[in-house]
Amino acid sequence: MNQQNCVTEIVLRMQQKLARWLWLVGLVVAGATLMFAVPLDTNEWAFLDNGHIRIGVKKTSGACIGYFSLSSSNRNLLNHHDQGRFIQQSFYGDADGTLWNKQPWRWNPVQGGDWKGNPAKLLSFKAETNSIYARSLGRHWSGCVDLPEVVFEEWISLTGRLAHIRYRMTYTGDKDHAIRDHEIPAVFVEPDLDTLVLYDGNEPWTGGALSRSRPGWPNESRRFSEQWAAYVDETDFGVGVYVPAATNLTCYRFGEGGSARGACSYFAPLIRLAVTPGLVFDYDVYVVVGTPGEIRGEFQKLRHPRPHRAGQ
Repeated sequence: MNQQNCVTEIVLRMQQKLARWLWLVGLVVAGATLMFAVPLDTNEWAFLDNGHIRIGVKKTSGACIGYFSLSSSNRNLLNHHDQGRFIQQSFYGDADGTLWNKQPWRWNPVQGGDWKGNPAKLLSFKAETNSIYARSLGRHWSGCVDLPEVVFEEWISLTGRLAHIRYRMTYTGDKDHAIRDHEIPAVFVEPDLDTLVLYDGNEPWTGGALSRSRPGWPNESRRFSEQWAAYVDETDFGVGVYVPAATNLTCYRFGEGGSARGACSYFAPLIRLAVTPGLVFDYDVYVVVGTPGEIRGEFQKLRHPRPHRAGQ
């Protein structure tokens, strides 16, 4: 081998070693990026991820759902600025003399905690590969006390880009509350998802034009004939929620700027019923991420009769 060929071979070997080294470094960097970009299970949070979507519950706030995104993204679409945010159960009863920020309120068990920031208690929790089960004690939103007569349960599973949540509220108190609207559930999303999309026409599930609006403050009402609604951003991407048991919808947008300043977008499918001794109320919630067309398409596959109160 002449000197020129020897030098060429040395250079080639050095180039091959450098290429292998850069490839390994790339794998490490990519792995580190993924590790830090995607939230991991902690004592505070637990997550499910099926390769399509990722959902997370805050165990220290009654296991409320506070994270929802595509698996490939670290952009959380949900808002959990305080204990009243999240996707969570919330029921109402009679006025009881309690105050929320100096405003007269009523009996109001919620899943996450109270308005002063005290969290609800988690009674039991189980997370498996593709399911989460949680059981928590109701917390009085305005009264800031535990409500031992109210127990919330939730079962979560993922299929494709769809999250299915089955909720249950069990009431063992002895007071008969009057018929009220209840949030099934309350849904809080990030403020950049500022456009509410739903169908409010007379021919549901026939592909009719969707209604778009930007709710104000305080609460506004909406008809949603297909029993789903979504909030989307300026790119027409967002999160939708379908609740077959709901009868109408309330919504608002609060504040301006980012969620760190308290801003949020909110809606809640509603049902009217009386909380009475022995009530066990079950209902299903489905959550999808995507464009309005994608969200509507996923929900259309799920159409089924409304669930009823236990015992009916």
